[in-house]
Amino acid sequence: MSDAADDILTKPLGVANKASRARFARSPSAGAIAGTGLLALALLAGGLALTGDPRGGEPRAQAAIDIREAPTPRATEAAAPVPKGPAQSASEVEQASGVTVFRPDGSAAPDAPVIIRVPNAAQVKLAPAPDPRLTERGRHGPLPRLGEGRLRPLDVYARPEEPGTGPRIAVLVSGLGIGENATLGAIARLPAAVSLAFSPYGNDLEKTAIRAREAGHEILLQLPMEPFDFPDSDPGPQTLLASARPGENLDRAAWAMSRFPGFVGAVNFMGAKLMSEPGALEPVLKDLSARGLGLIDDGSAAGSKVAEVAAKTKLPTARAEIVIDAVARPDAIDAELARLETLARQKGFVLASASTSPLTIDRLSRWSRDLETRGIRLVPVSAILRRPGGVAKLSSAAH
Repeated sequence: MSDAADDILTKPLGVANKASRARFARSPSAGAIAGTGLLALALLAGGLALTGDPRGGEPRAQAAIDIREAPTPRATEAAAPVPKGPAQSASEVEQASGVTVFRPDGSAAPDAPVIIRVPNAAQVKLAPAPDPRLTERGRHGPLPRLGEGRLRPLDVYARPEEPGTGPRIAVLVSGLGIGENATLGAIARLPAAVSLAFSPYGNDLEKTAIRAREAGHEILLQLPMEPFDFPDSDPGPQTLLASARPGENLDRAAWAMSRFPGFVGAVNFMGAKLMSEPGALEPVLKDLSARGLGLIDDGSAAGSKVAEVAAKTKLPTARAEIVIDAVARPDAIDAELARLETLARQKGFVLASASTSPLTIDRLSRWSRDLETRGIRLVPVSAILRRPGGVAKLSSAAH
């Protein structure tokens, strides 16, 4: 072996010259250590020579890796749509689409008979709202107003009455805008000719009102009015009070009217006390008349003076003759609907009111689906508000 090789094999780490190597070799213990190092290096060199692997001789294990191509999706899987958003129940899909499924026997069995109502693609379209000709800026926001040439919101925003003959029924359902499910259910399930009234205290009122009008429903505004047992029964913080100054009540009414556009008129929310006091009621009705609106008395309050005050202020108004769900039981509601048909055949035109409870919406939708086959037409409440003479004089048969 050459001196260079010998120097490499025998030179301890950190020894820089041959003198140091000599001193290292003369030490017995150092010689033994060097011999052991030579043996290890020899084995390493031999393993490298035999295997070509600097780790030759170390224990090793091998694992086979099988590389496979990703499977190609079947045609049916590739065509499947990717779901978007949270899963929806059948009733939620039904409400959102406007398609209504009736199960006459109430059964959920797969083979149970069903009746499916699909929205009419050629339904009546309502005029866009707000109409700038009929809008002014108020302290709380946009307000309806009478346009040039006495153009009224009552006329522009109304749902046109479809032509036909025979007895007519107008139904106003109030209380929308508070509960989302009940509101969407009423919009989707009720016939478009049913008029809907929105509470001013709801959320996203403008958006929901637009949705109702796009579905063909004429809309009204609920005005919170003082009942006799106020504040035990409290219509809300913007209630029109019998003891308030006229300016205060008008400001509260303006707040309510600024909440959403497109309504043809107002309807009382509670209000038995205010509606029984002509002096407190007159400034409010006079303002509604000056704005080109109408007013519906929902028929829930005995002793209402709305009709006589409205005649004085030339405000178009009408009082509901039947409160459909005054007794909130299925059999009682069905009995009132049957009585409503009887009155319509006797008188030719009847106005009824109802709440937006799920039970009421269910009974109304079932009752109305084949109403025309019984010779009776549903019409919007504006049909009676817009009749010549302004005030509609209907006999009171309300509860």
